[in-house]
Amino acid sequence: MATRRQRIISLLEERDYSPSELARLLDLREKGASKAVLEDLKAIQRILKREGKVLLIKPAECRSCGFVFKPEIRIPTKCPRCKSEWIEEPRFKIEKN
Repeated sequence: MATRRQRIISLLEERDYSPSELARLLDLREKGASKAVLEDLKAIQRILKREGKVLLIKPAECRSCGFVFKPEIRIPTKCPRCKSEWIEEPRFKIEKN
């Protein structure tokens, strides 16, 4: 049986996912599941660097005004431009370097 991080890596090698999609696919239902996935992604990013792979990040985006956030491993809560909380989560994918 693969660990949660190994399962995340195999999923991200296939296509891109948001943290909440990964939590759903991994059957994580507890409160803070997306936060746990984000912590795993930070560790995975370090692991991938050693393996010659890279974690690609499509940045979060405000659905209201279109503001694009920095490509980070985190989920913003509010848009700095329009103060909307209608934020599309960042998406992650693994590619070989």
